[in-house]
Amino acid sequence: MKHKRNTWKVWRPACCALMALLVMTACSSGSEERGQPVAETGAVTLEFWTPFSGGDNQFMSALVAAFNREHPGIAVTQVNSRLDDYYSRLRTAILSGNAPDVAVLHQTSLPQFVKNGYIEEMTKLAGEGGIEWDGFSAHALNAVTYDGKPYAVPLDTHALVLYYNLDHLQAAGLLDDAGKPILEEGAEGFLRFLGKLKEALPGNIAPLAEPSTRIDSVWLWWSFYNQMDGGGAFYDESASRAAIMNPKALEALEYVKKLYDNEYIPPNINDAFKLFYDGEAATLITGMWGTGAFEKADGLRFGAVPVPVIFDKPAVWGDSHTLALPIRHSSTPEQKQAALLFAQWVAEHGELWAEAGHVPSWRGSSESEAFTGLPFRSDYAKAVGDVAYWPRHPRQWTVIEYLIQEFEKMIYGQQSPAEALEAAAKRIDAELRK
Repeated sequence: MKHKRNTWKVWRPACCALMALLVMTACSSGSEERGQPVAETGAVTLEFWTPFSGGDNQFMSALVAAFNREHPGIAVTQVNSRLDDYYSRLRTAILSGNAPDVAVLHQTSLPQFVKNGYIEEMTKLAGEGGIEWDGFSAHALNAVTYDGKPYAVPLDTHALVLYYNLDHLQAAGLLDDAGKPILEEGAEGFLRFLGKLKEALPGNIAPLAEPSTRIDSVWLWWSFYNQMDGGGAFYDESASRAAIMNPKALEALEYVKKLYDNEYIPPNINDAFKLFYDGEAATLITGMWGTGAFEKADGLRFGAVPVPVIFDKPAVWGDSHTLALPIRHSSTPEQKQAALLFAQWVAEHGELWAEAGHVPSWRGSSESEAFTGLPFRSDYAKAVGDVAYWPRHPRQWTVIEYLIQEFEKMIYGQQSPAEALEAAAKRIDAELRK
């Protein structure tokens, strides 16, 4: 099955017009947002679930709208939920027989869905539906392959990057002639950089914006831990016990704690994304998905570069979005074929998705002038090669929640970094014994 690849110039203006009507928010206003396509009589209908809670949802909504315009015989309804409860809702829907036709899955969550038989193995389906595996990058294909079999269509790779406010860095004397941050090397160099920002800028400007809750501190710790020579171990060799009680893991977490203790990250930040969007933060470390939204912020002049190397080598937390077909016994052959066509089409039209900030998995998109010509992306796209993925473990998403909860207690001064790691390790071990 071949699809049109020259439609971008035709439908891009309409997509941009649609995005202009969408309100950017740092998180969804409710637990669920449902698009409403107008289905022609006799059209194949598909329900598509997504977990986008940042600025990237507007770009996916535009892609869905463009697909529906180009394929009048198929009507895709996007249902977007907050990431916080997305996977529990999706599992419940699958087990109750109410699964969507297509769902976005993070690479981190794939092992659980594969092991439990929640999603379709795609070898036979993809052969019938025309999925062109050779068009994807090698690392993207590896992310969706288990025991030699593909279980999803790769969509992107995304990683943490350092966003910086040009005006604030310039006011602090920390912007070079090329518009890049003036950063000293190493752990102490980054602390001095943030210290200079704190000293030079008004008290209402955060030197570094990170939330006091949620997963962001865990992403920072995982990045710094993997930057260390010999660091990055999460489980023992049997994958039956946590391996995070070690000096390198502790040093990385103690460094994260310093950022909060010195108030380089001000206390009680609820929405770091919005803080930077509104010009009230000098820097922000978050995912690439913020780029497209920040580009639309009135008066915000910003840049984006890879996360600094704090320890021995480049490494940064990252993940991948994939498009999977949940087990759905009521699906018709026509719906499955339409779902595959939709997944391939979205992957092939990665230029718009790249505008959200992600690096597309489809080589025709990631190597295109439409992608390489986008601002900022070339500054941080190389970070994809430094991504430190979470281990492939069916309970990984669950144990990450334990890290989040214990790190939050640490941030609020209820326990030390060593106590946080010990508490998390005990909970992980108990989970793995179940």
